Amino acid sequence: MFPLLPFPSPREVIFFMLVLSRVAGIFAALPVFGGRRMPLRIKAVTVFMVALVCFPNLSVALPQMPSDAFSLALLAFSEVMIGLTLAFITQIIFAAVEFSGQIIGMQMGLTISSIIDPSQGTQTQIMSVVQTLFATLLFLSLNIHHLFIRAIMDSFKVIPLGGWHLSGELVNFLVMRTADIFVIGIRLAAPVMVALLLTTVALGIMARAFPQMNIFMISMPLNIGLGLVILGMTLTIFFHVLEVSFGHLSAQIATLYRLMAKGG
Repeated sequence: MFPLLPFPSPREVIFFMLVLSRVAGIFAALPVFGGRRMPLRIKAVTVFMVALVCFPNLSVALPQMPSDAFSLALLAFSEVMIGLTLAFITQIIFAAVEFSGQIIGMQMGLTISSIIDPSQGTQTQIMSVVQTLFATLLFLSLNIHHLFIRAIMDSFKVIPLGGWHLSGELVNFLVMRTADIFVIGIRLAAPVMVALLLTTVALGIMARAFPQMNIFMISMPLNIGLGLVILGMTLTIFFHVLEVSFGHLSAQIATLYRLMAKGG
């Protein structure tokens, strides 16, 4: 099965479009490749080339080809949902990183300095952008994106074309993983949160002991400076928490395979 060589049958064209839909779903939600950070033309070419490479190596049974365009669109939509679901678990980790950056920025007093996030096109905390850049570098250095490229091939062995099912167990699993946003976010922000909390308590005691001191003028640069110092000193802890979270992705992908193929 080689697409477009020399004259593919309509059945092979539909098969390739379904494979392309699943690959597009993964790349649409995958960090670095998704969002607005990468130009649309580059994403389209990347998705097409990955699907073109994967297509000849697939040995899966074709489903019953639908006779109308609406049924074919539903079949393509189910393939996109498989890709989106697989890549969704990485978005949870990056959402936790952004959440931790918002907490740190609020504690440091940087809430008034919002900038435009190029990946989302919205205003966000400056510390969220910094934390997300660190997480992206770790994501690429650990070759986590290779894990999802491999997952494209493995998914066809477990979940056949048109075999996506939305079960209660799948929804429950995704909800439980979404709760990890707060758990991982608090873990990432904990060192700076504790340090700045103790600083606030110390400044409160000083304000009671020395009423003439302008604590507000002292606290703002002190919180920013101390927050950056603590963040730099605990950067290894930040990377360790993310590395552990990325290490759980393989088991979570295997669980998603089982739940999506199981059905209700």
